[in-house]
Amino acid sequence: MPNRVIPRIVGGIGNQLFCYAAARRLALVNDAELVIDDVSGFVRDLDYRRRYQLDRFRIPCRKATVSERLIPFSRARRYLKRAVNRRRAFEERTYIQQERLDFDARLLQLKPRGTVYLEGYWQSEDYFRDVEATIREDLRIIPPTDSLNAEMAERIGGCSSVAVHVRFFDEPGQEGINNAPGDYYSRAVTRMEALVPSAHYFVFSDRPEAARPLVPVDDRRVTCISHNKGDANAYADLWLMTHAKHFIIANSTFSWWGAWLAEHAPKVVIAPGFVMREGKMWWGFEGLLPERWLKV
Repeated sequence: MPNRVIPRIVGGIGNQLFCYAAARRLALVNDAELVIDDVSGFVRDLDYRRRYQLDRFRIPCRKATVSERLIPFSRARRYLKRAVNRRRAFEERTYIQQERLDFDARLLQLKPRGTVYLEGYWQSEDYFRDVEATIREDLRIIPPTDSLNAEMAERIGGCSSVAVHVRFFDEPGQEGINNAPGDYYSRAVTRMEALVPSAHYFVFSDRPEAARPLVPVDDRRVTCISHNKGDANAYADLWLMTHAKHFIIANSTFSWWGAWLAEHAPKVVIAPGFVMREGKMWWGFEGLLPERWLKV
């Protein structure tokens, strides 16, 4: 039986992409088969009701079978595997559970023997930087087919565009909890204006009416994108983002990937530079933001 890497895909579309990319690299450099568990990470997501969304990408691997998802008694079997593997040296583990958010270089040295399960977010390009070309090929987004998105993509790609993502984890105005600091976007726009004068800003947000006032630019140079509603259409916004030439991202893996997947070069990417360690939304940990991106 060939060696296999089976990642448990979880979270929203941004975190799902991180789960995939780290696992793809681990399988690729070790000549192992990558098998996607697209079910177990979502069946008990009762709070956010997230669903697997990587079918929107050109990923060349199969889905896990029922037995590969550790069914039956999957909760008990995963619990046991985690407990047993925590007692083993990292390089001997067959069930790898992420232990910290900071980049963990041990994953790069792992040599799978048999079947290895991977559980975690692995939010750093350092987990897959050496196979970047393959990851970019795999993560080509299958475009939406409607005319509205096609026309918007043409607009974004045809000007000095800046994709701005505003994510509200809490109610607008609740600073210091999980939202980016209130002055982040004004500082980011000031920095962008110095680098890309007269750019047009395309604002993406889960709360567009609250996001627009945070971008201090004349209305003639701002377009709010609000037609792709709900998690099922998140891929369409991500696809639109990748047509932009420059980026002001949120403290969100969604716009992280929008900026990373965009092919325009050179591109300016501005990211929140704050560090949060105690809130529900962690940000600023080691490895999260590429060194070439600007932090404000």
